[in-house]
Amino acid sequence: MTTATTSTHTLLRAEGFSCPSCVKKIEKQVGRLEGVENVMVHFASARIEVDHDESKTSVDDIVAAVAKAGFKAAPSAF
Repeated sequence: MTTATTSTHTLLRAEGFSCPSCVKKIEKQVGRLEGVENVMVHFASARIEVDHDESKTSVDDIVAAVAKAGFKAAPSAF
């Protein structure tokens, strides 16, 4: 019997980007969270896309990880 994990795609808008190296800092911090499968940070649009297992990592956990990296983030519809 296999159990299917449902992946949630979360989109966040971030503030405080000053250089492209900020991208790696955020990706590294968010990528450490349990249940995170993929993190993409778009420097030009200040958008963060995260594929994660919501039963292991919530949106609040992701926002907190971005804050730990030194940036503000909030959920976004687009």
